[in-house]
Amino acid sequence: MINITSARRNRNTTRELNIAPLIDMVFILLIFFIVTTSFVKETGIDVSRPTATTAVSKEDASILIAIDEDNRVFMENQEIDVRAVRANIERALAENPEGAVVVVADRASSTGTAIKVMDGCRRAGAENVSLAADVPGGA
Repeated sequence: MINITSARRNRNTTRELNIAPLIDMVFILLIFFIVTTSFVKETGIDVSRPTATTAVSKEDASILIAIDEDNRVFMENQEIDVRAVRANIERALAENPEGAVVVVADRASSTGTAIKVMDGCRRAGAENVSLAADVPGGA
């Protein structure tokens, strides 16, 4: 037998749509995308890189050091002393132990400065130190 009073009672109740789980899911997706986004780091100066026919692209370069034509060394938009390269690389490697170091030297800079910077990187414990170059023909 059908209970008519309970059927009428159910018709008069309003149904609510609970959007709290939807908001939680949107925030979880937002946090996921923020955490997994890779940010492009720049050296802070424009450098005219030399060309090399054997240059290969390096995707995992997370620590960049620039040397301008006046042999000044830059890291994270700040000029640093050549003697401070080791301390700065140690700090950067503490934040990102798997980071690869790329030295972006201007073609007019001296080789001695580039060697000092690369030596400081290796003494700081960087396993992967590279020198940046452009591919002839503008790749």
